[in-house]
Amino acid sequence: MRKVGQGLISLRLTAEGELRYITSVKEVIQLLKEGADGKIVLVEDAGTTFLAPILPKLAGVVCMSGALGSHLAIVTREFEIPALMSTKLENPSELNTKRVVIQPDGGTEGSLFVINE
Repeated sequence: MRKVGQGLISLRLTAEGELRYITSVKEVIQLLKEGADGKIVLVEDAGTTFLAPILPKLAGVVCMSGALGSHLAIVTREFEIPALMSTKLENPSELNTKRVVIQPDGGTEGSLFVINE
């Protein structure tokens, strides 16, 4: 596994799945059509409304902004979906369709790993 990001984790749970980099509502709808079950989405700055159609099906969320008190972090905790908030990443578009793991580091931090590259 290769560490590709670190952020604040909303829930101390591990999640594994195919990562999808979502930048538009059109991509959310496409993922809904093809099946969002078990996917981890990467968003730059998304509210809960943006992800509402697929949120209950997701294994995890990685957001490059926000904090643990943001609406997205609160709602993912309610759905028991781990989310990394304020995640620092290099080249997020290169992660699209890669198999990743969200893993708690202890405390309020968590990491994002790419597996089987």
